[in-house]
Amino acid sequence: MTAAQALAIGMDTPTLCELAGLPRHADPRDIRDTFEQALQELGIKLPDHHLAQRYALRWLAARFTAGEVDLAELASDDWSETEAETAEEQAFVALLPPCACCIEYTLGIDEAAWEAQLQVAARALLTDGALDAAGAPVESEGRRSRRRGLETGGVQSR
Repeated sequence: MTAAQALAIGMDTPTLCELAGLPRHADPRDIRDTFEQALQELGIKLPDHHLAQRYALRWLAARFTAGEVDLAELASDDWSETEAETAEEQAFVALLPPCACCIEYTLGIDEAAWEAQLQVAARALLTDGALDAAGAPVESEGRRSRRRGLETGGVQSR
């Protein structure tokens, strides 16, 4: 679907056309190889695994706060292996259980309380700012304001 969308907006390479035409149940290795070749033809460089995982974590947090991901989906990937670099990433990852089948067992809290904690952690992660190409958080205006407030002892200049 993504390849077809890329073609629709004018990104056109032979391999991207091939990728768009692959069946849904094609061999994942073929899909990956074709995808990487299409990106190379387009001049797009894939981020390293660590940075890609950090982007995916933020994307998951955004989808969760938008109500697009249910609680069981949050446990569908092994987020415990993520090398979280910021306190906000660490807080969000710490709340993600290792598997969907034992959410209640691994968390030791009720689902409503867990969801509330996840919402807080996800929002904190999203207000932490986006990541730049090197993986460093790009400071948001809200975070800059909070930092300036702390630096000036809570006194804001006018």
